[in-house]
Amino acid sequence: MTQYGVEAVGVEILLLRHGIAEDARPGQPDADRALTREGKQKLRALLRRLAKAGVRPSLILTSPFLRARQTAEVAHEVLAPEAMIVPARALSPGSSPQEAWEEIRLYSNQPSVLCASHEPLCSELAGFLLGAPGLPIDFKKGAMIRIDVDGAALRPRGTLKWMVVPKLA
Repeated sequence: MTQYGVEAVGVEILLLRHGIAEDARPGQPDADRALTREGKQKLRALLRRLAKAGVRPSLILTSPFLRARQTAEVAHEVLAPEAMIVPARALSPGSSPQEAWEEIRLYSNQPSVLCASHEPLCSELAGFLLGAPGLPIDFKKGAMIRIDVDGAALRPRGTLKWMVVPKLA
């Protein structure tokens, strides 16, 4: 696809909400909450299905929060052991979809970028990438959505390819 004589670079964006995490203990920072055993099991089951379907991110970006990092590590192990995991502050809770997109665009040379993050950012970012801010998306823990976008665009106008929730695994 070309626009104004410039070849568009397509990027497959895989948004992965972290798996089920432990409840915060008194005095424990939210950033230090870990995945539960059940959360890891459900996440692994979903990712194994996706691996069988050929999902292979070339790069994994992750929020620096523990539960998202652990989610990224499971995705790395199951889907793409050769992919690099890169911390991305723009995928932290409280970040905006625009900030997250600016971070993702830095890697537009990658064919497939997996982003391990949190709600409400996952659903807000999905709506933003689809050109439909405010689109209500029920983004369950451990769910993944694929949106293909022009990686060079300042304002993305992506195409929803699929969404998979843990119950289907």
